[in-house]
Amino acid sequence: MPYFQSNDGVPLHYLDEGEGLPVIALAGLTRNAADFDHVAPHLPVRLIRPDYRGRGKSDWADYTTYTIPQETEDVLALMDYLGLDKAAILGTSRGGLIAMMLAATAKDRLIGVALNDIGPEISPVGLEIIKNYIGRRPEQKTYAEAAEFRARNWVHFKNVPLSRWLAEVKAHYEETPDGLVLRYDPKLRDAVLEAGAQPAPDLWPLFDALHGLPLALIRGANSDLLTAATADKMEERRADMIRVDVPGRGHVPFLDEPEALDALHRWLERLH
Repeated sequence: MPYFQSNDGVPLHYLDEGEGLPVIALAGLTRNAADFDHVAPHLPVRLIRPDYRGRGKSDWADYTTYTIPQETEDVLALMDYLGLDKAAILGTSRGGLIAMMLAATAKDRLIGVALNDIGPEISPVGLEIIKNYIGRRPEQKTYAEAAEFRARNWVHFKNVPLSRWLAEVKAHYEETPDGLVLRYDPKLRDAVLEAGAQPAPDLWPLFDALHGLPLALIRGANSDLLTAATADKMEERRADMIRVDVPGRGHVPFLDEPEALDALHRWLERLH
């Protein structure tokens, strides 16, 4: 299993598959490399998928280091470890914020950026939902129960087969005799709540730092985190941005929907 060491000595796991253009796929806040299992077979690239510190198969660390600036440094450390001068970034949710931070601090290392259901303004509604579940084990005791719960209650998603929900819960939890266990450090909750206690920073300068880089935005049409109004503002600032709103999807699209794949393939064409 491949690991590298962060600059502060934390062993971090990653996957490195395929060949060609290097694309680093950055997962959502509580998620891991499995975020991209559904889209990976459709991307003719070298897909590099790190687990953030404290998530997936990476080691846990001091929870005060579970921050976007530190995770940005970890991505750069991975690039250095792999000998990559430049790479494209496919960022889902938290991963998109890290992509924007990279554009602001290390733009010369980027080839292009694709954002999955994230922008420089985050809806308070979606943020409250995240705060309610982060760091807490689900009440369901088995993969089957958790998959059925999502199928019934994730109303922003339409026409998702139960098998897909089952794959999702297996990626995010470990089934044990005592119920489902998180595949991340529960103290991530403390990091997020403490960050939320501070005034929200203006992220538009980070988005504007993407200027000149091929850019795509994939948004769930029913997203409760990225509003259509914010996506419209992003499009106004970047008229050349590839944008799709995936019907029947909330936060976040799985990325193997036809609309998402079309956007990603058009984005990849611009990177060559």
